[in-house]
Amino acid sequence: MTSSTRGPIRRRIGAVRGAVTFLTRLPISGGRRSDWDDFRTSPWTIPVVGWVIGIALAAFVLSAGLASIPWPTIVAGYLCLLYALSGVTHADGVADLGDAVAAHDPDRRRAVLADADLGVGGVLLLGVTLLVTTLGAAAIALPTMNPLVAAGIILAAEVGAKLGMALAVCFGTAAHEGLGSGLADPATPADSLPVVTVALPAVVIALPVLFDVPAGTLLAVLAALCAGPAVALVVVHRTRSWLGGVSGDVFGAINEVGRALALHAGVIAWAIV
Repeated sequence: MTSSTRGPIRRRIGAVRGAVTFLTRLPISGGRRSDWDDFRTSPWTIPVVGWVIGIALAAFVLSAGLASIPWPTIVAGYLCLLYALSGVTHADGVADLGDAVAAHDPDRRRAVLADADLGVGGVLLLGVTLLVTTLGAAAIALPTMNPLVAAGIILAAEVGAKLGMALAVCFGTAAHEGLGSGLADPATPADSLPVVTVALPAVVIALPVLFDVPAGTLLAVLAALCAGPAVALVVVHRTRSWLGGVSGDVFGAINEVGRALALHAGVIAWAIV
């Protein structure tokens, strides 16, 4: 049974199942061959995965903060849980993009993306991204941070990172055949509306009129949520001249860099309120 002959509900279920299978390390039963096709034609499922991972991370940070666990342990637990859930595929994209950017012309950069060897540019960009992520998590895990605010920022950062990735899929043009074209070619800017709709509830949970959250939580969560799309905007624009368009590695880099900057954006917004 192909995607075109199944009902819309089954296609949506298949799309979510395909997204979780492709973007996480979570074991999913009942997978079908059609899940990939359902997923690649449904960019809105990418922020759904952000919700899945973000809720798990936020629950850990909230419970650890309420239990007064030392902040270095919270940071270590956050990083271990993050990559246990999401895997290292996106981090590999950061490394590959770092190597590509270090080259001097688009053809050479595209060739570097296909090269499995890790160069200085990749090591530097990946190392800086991991350092920024770790420092952002440390700022959130400090005892001076309200656990509810910390959890909100963590959730919004993950949803926002996936939102940025999905928007890059909707507005980007693939540089070559591969994962990038598999996701970007079927997508159109009109697909961004359901993408944003799926991500926006991350802000709703910080509304003081609905939930008993500290003042300033909304601004912190909003800043964290918007960081991913901001990164996507810059990266998609720059990769048009660097690489000729987006690719799977570009999507992964948007996710990792978007999350790293989102953590800091949330903390900064909270600090200045």
